Amino acid sequence: MPDVIAVRYRNAGRRQYVLPGQGEYKLGDTVIVPTAQGLEYATVCQEVTDLPKDKLPGQLFEVARAANDNDRRQMDSNRQKEKQAFDLCRERIAAHKLDMKLVSVEYTLDNSKMIASFTSGGRVDFRALVKDLAGIFKTRIELRQIGVRDEAKMITGVGSCGRGLCCSTFLYEFNPVSIRMAKQQSLSLNPTKISGVCGRLMCCLKYEQEQYEKSRKRLPRLGKEVITPQGPGIVTQVNALLEQVSVRITKGDSSDIHVFTADQVQRVNPPQPRQERSEERRVGKECTMTC
Repeated sequence: MPDVIAVRYRNAGRRQYVLPGQGEYKLGDTVIVPTAQGLEYATVCQEVTDLPKDKLPGQLFEVARAANDNDRRQMDSNRQKEKQAFDLCRERIAAHKLDMKLVSVEYTLDNSKMIASFTSGGRVDFRALVKDLAGIFKTRIELRQIGVRDEAKMITGVGSCGRGLCCSTFLYEFNPVSIRMAKQQSLSLNPTKISGVCGRLMCCLKYEQEQYEKSRKRLPRLGKEVITPQGPGIVTQVNALLEQVSVRITKGDSSDIHVFTADQVQRVNPPQPRQERSEERRVGKECTMTC
């Protein structure tokens, strides 16, 4: 298991593992890494760690050296060139009448390659555009199609919580988020309330999901019959965060709602372990075949 460090090539870039080489680098240090794209200016976002090989990429690059003042001046110069290149690339896209939205233009540290990221609703034949841009900028051109979540990560913005977008501040990579998470957390299924600025489900739905799943296992489901200290009743509401349930208890002609903790209620038909359920299905199938 090799010792590696994690770096980011851009402020909102994904975390990439590289070999530290002979140097010792701390969190926040800037380094120069030779990659398949060329020399890259990167920031250390995780110090030396020992990871198994199955969690590492197939090709590990090695840090060449720590970044110096010349490298920083070169990066500042590249940032100015990227702004000019962005405007020119957008003009050429419009001239070729391509259905694509330019998101960013980036140069490698040694200016050996220019990478233009764009979004599009479908596949785009940009071969003519690449030839056009290569003739203008006199360098290698790579056009990279990205998704709307990557677009939000690059552009940055402010979420509905009033803070900077998670993807552009501290998230290294996107985790899968499903509508099932919103349902388990009893959130409104209105798309405008559970979607981020990218139009996809908010990444923060994932943060508390593990706690909700643990709580749900201890609590009865909505509409199930339970036994409480005040008698049997029907579950009308489940609060997974507080691990409490509201139960309607009927006595005579009247019914009242009472709140109980998970330890105070007992399920009438508790869920069976998975092995027992599979065994029952097997026995029932065999019985059906023999009968």
